[in-house]
Amino acid sequence: MSRDWWALTWLVTRREIRDRGRAKSFWVATVLLMLAVAAGAVIPALVQGSGKSTATVGIVGNTPALTQVALETGKVTSTTVTVVSLPDIAAARAQLRSGAVGAVLVGNSEVLVRQQSAFGSSGLSQTLSQVAGLQKLFAQLPPAAVQSAVSHGVALPVRSVVSAGRSAAARITGLVVAILMYVIILTYGIRITIGVGEEKASRVVEVLLTTLRPVQLLAGKVIGMGLLALGQIAALVATYLILGQVAGTSAVRGASVSVVLVGALWLLLGYAFYCTAFAAAGALITRQSDAYNAALPLQIPLIIAYVLTYTVIYSTSVNTLFHVLAFIPFTAPVAMPVLVAVGAASAWQVAVAAVISVLSTVGMARVAGTIYGRAILRTGSRLKVRQVLASSSA
Repeated sequence: MSRDWWALTWLVTRREIRDRGRAKSFWVATVLLMLAVAAGAVIPALVQGSGKSTATVGIVGNTPALTQVALETGKVTSTTVTVVSLPDIAAARAQLRSGAVGAVLVGNSEVLVRQQSAFGSSGLSQTLSQVAGLQKLFAQLPPAAVQSAVSHGVALPVRSVVSAGRSAAARITGLVVAILMYVIILTYGIRITIGVGEEKASRVVEVLLTTLRPVQLLAGKVIGMGLLALGQIAALVATYLILGQVAGTSAVRGASVSVVLVGALWLLLGYAFYCTAFAAAGALITRQSDAYNAALPLQIPLIIAYVLTYTVIYSTSVNTLFHVLAFIPFTAPVAMPVLVAVGAASAWQVAVAAVISVLSTVGMARVAGTIYGRAILRTGSRLKVRQVLASSSA
C-alpha cells in the first residue's frame, strides 16, 4: 500500500471523526457515561466509611473481665464496640427493646439480644457468646494452663487446598471490563452498520467511490470510529482512576493491573475483528431500518459470553465451556479478560488467544472487504452473504 493509499484512507478517517464527533448523541452518551463512572468511583468511598461498623454492648454485673470480652469481640468482628454497664436484667431488656444496645452480656451465664433470627444467632451476638464461653472456660483452668494457652494461641491455622484465585477487587475489575467491552463493541459496531447503510441509501457512496476504493472506505470508517471509541474510553478510565484515588475507593486501589492491560488489549483486538464485520453487514442492507436486523447475528456471540460472565465472576471455578469461548474470536474479547480477572488464564493462554484473534481479524478483514466492495453499490432487496460472495467483483 502506497503513501497515497493511506493519505486517501486518512481523509475518510478524518471525515468520520468530524461527522460522528459533532453528533449531539455522541456527546450526550459520553457525558452520561462519565457521570456513571464518577458515581461508581465516589459512591463506594462514601458508603464504606472507615471499613468498621459500630455497636453498643451492655454488661450486667460489670467486671474488667467481661469488659475485655466485649472489646475482644469487637476486634474479632471488626466492630468498634462501646461498653455500657447495666444494673440488672430488667434494665437490659428495656435497653434492648429501645435499640440502645445491640446485645447484653449477663455475667458468665448468657447473652441477650432483641430478637434472634429464625436461622439462629449470628454476627456480633454469636461471636460475643463464643468469646464469653472461652473466658468462662479459662476461668476454670489452672493459671499455668491459661498462661500456656494465651502464649501459644488457641485458634488453629486455616489453610486452603485450592487457590482462591484473584481478589474481589480484581474480579470486580474483570466484570467492569466485560461490561465496557460488550457496550463499546456493540455500540460502535451498530453505529458503523448504520453509517454504511446511510451512505448507501443516500447514494453518497457512489460519489466517494469515484476517487476511493471500497477497501479504503471500509478502513477509514473502522479507524475513525475506533479512534473515537479509544478517546471515549480513555476519558472514562481517567475519570474513574482519578476520582477513585481522590475519594479513596478501595476497588480502584486494589484493581489488578494485569486485568486492565489485558482488557485494553482485547478492546483493540475485539474492535478490529467485529467492526469490519459490522461494516460488511451495513453494506448488505438497502434501508436504515434493516441495520439492527443485519447486525443481530454478530451480536449473539457477545451476548452469550457476556451473560456467562456473571456465572464465572461469582464462582470459585470456571467451566470448560467458558475456557473454550476465550479462544474463539467472536467471544474472546469478553471471555479472556474475565478469565484473567479470576486467575484462570496464564500468560501463554492469553498470547495464544491473541494470535488466533489477530489471524482471524486478517481473515475477517478480507471477507468483509470482499462483501463491502461487491455489495456497497447494489440496491434493491436485502442481500445475503452467500449471494454476495458467490457473485463476481463489481
